This record gives sequence, structure tokens and C-alpha cells, in this order.
Amino acid sequence: MALFKKRTVGKPGEWYYCLVHQKVEEGPDCPAKDRFGPYTSREEAQHAMDTARERNLEWENDPKWHDRTEDTPD
Repeated sequence: MALFKKRTVGKPGEWYYCLVHQKVEEGPDCPAKDRFGPYTSREEAQHAMDTARERNLEWENDPKWHDRTEDTPD
């Protein structure tokens, strides 16, 4: 048994989306590697996966982030 329990960092009133349990948590309950956040509201955390999907699309289509030239295949 461990002498010291590793605590997650967070404050009440901060909302997170747990990627493992696929649910919204206040606090947080799960380790940082398994969650998105913090968010300012429960509703914002509920849409975490949509927000991530939108940001990924923006990044994939941002010409500043592509080093490809016309000669370079995808």
C-alpha cells in the first residue's frame, strides 16, 4: 500500500471531460492524461469531444501547419 496517494489537481467549479469514462466530472476525478479541461461550465465540458473534433479539422486545414509542397505526396 502506498504511503502517499497521488492527488489530481483541480478545484471545485472546474469541469472536465473524462476520456476513459466518457462523462463529465467536476473536480477532477481522473488523471490529467485521461481528461480534457478545465471548462468553466458543465455544458461546455459536455461538448468537449465536439470542440476537439472542430479544432482538429481547423488544424488539418490550416495552411500554416502544412510543410507539404506540390511535389510531396500526402
